[in-house]
Amino acid sequence: MAGDLPDYYFRVRDNGAFVFRVDSENRQRRIELDQIATVNIRNGEIKPHGDRALTEEDLAEVRSWMAERRDVLARRDIDDIHRTVDHLNQTAHWAQTRATDAQLDQVTDALLLAMHDLRTVLVRKRGDRLIRGDDS
Repeated sequence: MAGDLPDYYFRVRDNGAFVFRVDSENRQRRIELDQIATVNIRNGEIKPHGDRALTEEDLAEVRSWMAERRDVLARRDIDDIHRTVDHLNQTAHWAQTRATDAQLDQVTDALLLAMHDLRTVLVRKRGDRLIRGDDS
């Protein structure tokens, strides 16, 4: 298995990751993870861990991972929105065909407020795009 391991491991966290160098070439033949940096995806910051100095290879790997991670997160965001549209459609069908009065009483206000907020944001954003002339 040791030959198949990558040189770096990224432990994902909310805003980025902890970066580890993978070491499997030690005397005990154990896999060791040596933390070398902390990464913040939002601001692009790469902080070396402790007194460590990162090599150009380290930085290149981290930057490559950051670019790939941003792409993954962007794809997930749009997929989540498509799922939300599906959920709204399913919710409308549920409300029309199966929901009891008591169930509707539990969710109606929250749904109406959330949908009003969403509609307000979408209408404002569309208006902004129309004013700029880039509505596609």
